[in-house]
Formats: sequence, C-alpha cells, structure tokens
Amino acid sequence: MLRTTTASLLLWAALPLVAAPPPPRPVVTTAADGYPTGQSSPEGVASDFARSIIEGDMPLLRRICISRLGSELAEFIDGMAATIEQKASERQPPPDKPKAIRKVFVARHLSRNGPASYGYAAHGFREVMFVDVVVLLQGGQTELCRTLVVQDKNGDWYVHPAPHLSPLLSMGLNDESPSTIVLPTVHESQR
Repeated sequence: MLRTTTASLLLWAALPLVAAPPPPRPVVTTAADGYPTGQSSPEGVASDFARSIIEGDMPLLRRICISRLGSELAEFIDGMAATIEQKASERQPPPDKPKAIRKVFVARHLSRNGPASYGYAAHGFREVMFVDVVVLLQGGQTELCRTLVVQDKNGDWYVHPAPHLSPLLSMGLNDESPSTIVLPTVHESQR
C-alpha cells in the first residue's frame, strides 16, 4: 500500500509538468523581401542585421546590436556604423557590399555548452544561438554570414556583431557545421 501511495503521489506531482502547455511560439513577422524581421525571433534579428547593412539603416543596426557588453563592443558598433555610412555615400558600391538576402537558415544552438552557460551566468541571457544568412553581393557572388544572436531576459533577440570580442560567448562558433535547414520565405510558402 505504501508503494502504491508513493507512486500515486509522484505521478500526481508530475502531472502538472507533463500536462503543461508548451510555451507560446513567437509571432514571426516578415519584411517585404519575405524573410523574417523583428526581435521576437533569432532569424528575424539576424535578417534585420543583414538588412541594416544592405540598406545603410544605422538606427536599425544600433537597435538590434547588443552593446551593453563593454565599451570595446560599443566602439566596434560605432566604427561599423561609420564604415557603412561612408560606403553608402560612394557612387559605385564596392563589389563586396551586400545587396540582398538570398537565404536564411533556422537558428541553431552552439554545439558546446560553454557559451550558453556563460551567457546565462554572466549576462542573464536566456539563449545563445547562431543564424546563417546568405547574402548576394554587389559583384554577383554570394556570401555566408554566420550571425551570433542572444536572447535577453525580456525575450528580445539581439545580434552580437563582433563575436571575436566575446570569446567565452562565441566559443566554437566558426567550427560549427554548415546549416542545412532553410527557413522558407513567405513567398515560397505561398506557392
């Protein structure tokens, strides 16, 4: 009888955990190009990062980049913004300047546990992930941009534009295998 009661109590105590509904999925909004936008998803913020460079949108760049990780990162963002503004003023864009987003892959966790643990312990991040984005360059080639993204305690996603400045947060980022799951665009999903 004791065994049955203990088992019943354990089962009863576990029921709320089993029956709890999954957390709500973020509402993903899409931009005119069909790719995600906004800070409610890692793919949205990574796409916005690419768009901010493509369109020379410095307010967007500053809003989506995590800058509270030290003065060195803030200086990097300022320098990046100045370079983008300078290149935007050139008559003929350089061949290596991004022109359009061509593909966005589904966000992935880093294989190593260290970055996520460090992000949580040192900065209160809920998640540390990366998103691969393929952009078309002005010269006609494509380039893969691996973007480190973090989710803050409020659930908003931010881009870390200079992973090399935070080695504990980005450990193994460039050693990850190529992404394979492509996020369909709104245009593709309507076909």
